[in-house]
Amino acid sequence: MFLQATMKHNRKLIDAAIELHQEGLISPNTYVLDVDTVRKNAEALAREAKKQNIELLFMTKQIGRNELISKAIVEAGIEKAVAVDPWEALTLHRQGIKIGHVGHLVQIPKYMIRTILEVNPDYVTVFSYENAKNISEIALEIGKKQKIFLRIAESGDFLYDGQKGGFTLKQLYEDIDKLIKLSGVEIAGLTSFPCLLIEDSQAKTTPNVLSMQKAKTFLEEKGFKDLEMNMPSATSTATMKLLRESGATQGEPGHALTGTTPLHVSGEFPEKPAMVYVSEVSHLYEKKAYVFGGGFYPRSRMERALVAPDKNTIKSVDVIENDPSNIDYYGTLDTTDVSIGDTVIYAFRTQIFVTNAHLAVVGSLETSPELLGIYDSTGNKVR
Repeated sequence: MFLQATMKHNRKLIDAAIELHQEGLISPNTYVLDVDTVRKNAEALAREAKKQNIELLFMTKQIGRNELISKAIVEAGIEKAVAVDPWEALTLHRQGIKIGHVGHLVQIPKYMIRTILEVNPDYVTVFSYENAKNISEIALEIGKKQKIFLRIAESGDFLYDGQKGGFTLKQLYEDIDKLIKLSGVEIAGLTSFPCLLIEDSQAKTTPNVLSMQKAKTFLEEKGFKDLEMNMPSATSTATMKLLRESGATQGEPGHALTGTTPLHVSGEFPEKPAMVYVSEVSHLYEKKAYVFGGGFYPRSRMERALVAPDKNTIKSVDVIENDPSNIDYYGTLDTTDVSIGDTVIYAFRTQIFVTNAHLAVVGSLETSPELLGIYDSTGNKVR
């Protein structure tokens, strides 16, 4: 999906990935991330956010909760992270990353609430009064008042399967007086997901935004002021103006940090591609080449891959996407004009934390390329 943009804007990353694989320094099923390009992307995002008066909280699930990359993002000016789930929050906290938001896509399990509150997140999202009550009770026990976001999920809003839940407007109207009485929490804002979608190379708001706006008006009538409007999904330099115009006070860039939102296929935005996936030709069978898998992603929309015995001999070949109902032991190339052991390079949209891939961080590609570390898909250093 991003192969052409990567060839045009970050060819040195492709060359470095091929060399690392051919030298045996990385194995197939490894994502290679260019920390310097991520840093530049984060700097561009931070500049635009300041211009639009939007606070950014960076997402790390798609880059495997990686410590080196996270610290580069912080250095670039985005100081706090959003954790997709409580386990990510704990990993980032151990790395010394400040947690701005947790609990949105994945609620905090009851017996993890104390542990999560003790890492001092700025905001915790709740889907229900019961969840807010549980958080309030633990917050009081440890002597704090936790700011919470209410997740708005009105009937008819755009919600992905596997991510459904939150307050309908009717439920909010019914529960608000009970929520206000919880002395261990403070309703600090609203959130939903996704608030933006990319269709036909254009960013558009979802119905969720209107639902958030209606909920905000209701809360303001109840006396709430200065509510945060957290509007994640597809946050980038190209979409922040739309977010601000929609009432957002916060965005949560993830794929923009690696130049891999659907808008970035062209490569003609400040954020440049910073990630490739490395595999190796395993075998040939019935006019197809099979490459080692484990890190493919069902929504990747791959079309082409590069095959190379070395960085000076590269060919582009067609990809046959895997059936997402099967385990990706191998990927498939629609060719036999390759050799076993050749390096294979992909560039696609992914979520590393749900794969069993490794992640190699590289730097100084413009001068003297350096392998800075190899990590597993959930942020642990391998070597």
